[in-house]
Amino acid sequence: MIKIDIPEPNLVITKKQPDQSSSVISNDYGFVDYHKIPRDKGGLILFLDADENLMFVGKARKLRQRVKKHFEDNVSPIKKYRDDVYKIAIILVEDAMEREIYETYIINTLHAEYNIDKVFYK
Repeated sequence: MIKIDIPEPNLVITKKQPDQSSSVISNDYGFVDYHKIPRDKGGLILFLDADENLMFVGKARKLRQRVKKHFEDNVSPIKKYRDDVYKIAIILVEDAMEREIYETYIINTLHAEYNIDKVFYK
């Protein structure tokens, strides 16, 4: 059997209340540390709610652009639940095959609520 350990997040950004900072990336979603997400690094994106429940796992070659797309796109799987996102955890993984393996493993081990592809536990 293959043993896979889920890496610890390299970065976690948390939603701020509107009065805590004047530079907000989005008035609707309240993430002010968005600029800390690496622009040209690949990895995994974990969206969590205020109760630390895993909502969605995604992967990207360019993390910052992909996170931004999730909050702007009309086709994002979390489009109906954007207000519920409280934390965004970033795990840096440069190798595309490793990203794919980790994404599938995390979805099925931690039971990401809004991932419908790659689900084997239902």
